[in-house]
Amino acid sequence: MPPELPDHTRTPERRTADLFVDFVKREAGDVPLPGRSTARRFSTLSDLGKRDLCVARLAEGHLDAAAILHELGHPLPAAGERWGVWAARPPGPGVRATRTAQGWRISGVKPYCSGAHSCTHALVTADADDGYRLFAVTLDRSAAQPVEGTWPAIGMAGSDSLDMSFSNARARAVGEVEDYLTRPGFQHGGIGVAACWLGGAHLVAATLYERAAGGQLNEHTAAHLGTVDMLLHTADGVVCRAGEDIDTDPLDERRHARTRSLRVRALIEKVCTEVLDHVGRATGAGPLCRDERHARAVADLTVYIRQHHAEANLAELGRLATVGAAEEAR
Repeated sequence: MPPELPDHTRTPERRTADLFVDFVKREAGDVPLPGRSTARRFSTLSDLGKRDLCVARLAEGHLDAAAILHELGHPLPAAGERWGVWAARPPGPGVRATRTAQGWRISGVKPYCSGAHSCTHALVTADADDGYRLFAVTLDRSAAQPVEGTWPAIGMAGSDSLDMSFSNARARAVGEVEDYLTRPGFQHGGIGVAACWLGGAHLVAATLYERAAGGQLNEHTAAHLGTVDMLLHTADGVVCRAGEDIDTDPLDERRHARTRSLRVRALIEKVCTEVLDHVGRATGAGPLCRDERHARAVADLTVYIRQHHAEANLAELGRLATVGAAEEAR
C-alpha cells in the first residue's frame, strides 16, 4: 500500500470530508438535540467553528438533519450515514416533486448543497402540486449527481457546496406541506448556524491573541484586542442564554422563537463583521499573506456570514419589535 500523501497535497474538499466523516463517527451521536441541553449543542458547534468553519458547516447540516427527522417523527440517522440539509431556494425553476404510484420522485437542480460528495443522504426541499415540502433522499449517484464546477469559491471552498442535479430520484416525504418551515426547531436551528459563525470569529481572533501573548502588544493593538475580547465574550453569553431559553420552551408555546433567532443571528453577524475588521486593522496584511490558517479563516467567515439576510432580517425584527412593544403597552 502506498504511503498516505501529506496533508497539503489534498484538496480543501478532501480534507474537510475526512474530518466530517470522523466527526459523524466519533462525536455526532453525543450532541444533544435542541430542547435538551441546547447550550451544550451550540457550544459544540462553536467549538467546531473554532477548529475549521467548513467542517462546522457540514457537521451543523448533519446535526440539523437529525433534529428535523426527530421533530417530524422519523428515525435518526443510522450509523455510517452522513446527512445534509439542502434547502436553498433562490429564484429559478428549482426542484420539483411528483407523487407516483411508486412513491415520491424529485427532479431538478438544487444549489448550495454542502457536502455534495461526502453526504450519503440529504433532506431536500422541493415544490410539489400541494405546496412546499421536505424530502429525505438517499444519494444514489444514478439519480443525484453533483454538478462539477458550480462551487469555484475561495471562501468556504472545503464545504463542497456544489449544485446537485436530481433526475427522478426516489424521495420520502418528511412531514406535511410547510412543516419544515413552521416547526419551532427551524428557528432553533438558525441559532445553531450562528454558533458556527461565532466559532469562526474566535478562530479569526486567535492570531491577535497569539500576537499579544508573544509580547507584541502596543497601545494600538491592545485597544483592538480589548474590543474583540468584549465582543466575543458578550456573544458567547448571548448564544449560551439562547440555548437555555430554548430548553425552557422547546415547542415555542410563548411564541418567542422567531424574535430570538433574528436577534441572535443579527448580533452574531455584527460581531463577526467587527472582529474581522478589528483583527485586520490590528495585524495588517502579514497574517493574511503568511499564515494560511488565518487567511482561510478570514475568507471562510466572510462567505459564511452572508447566510444572514442582512437588512431583510433586520426589517423583520423591527416589525416584530414594534408589535411586541405595542402588546406590552396595553
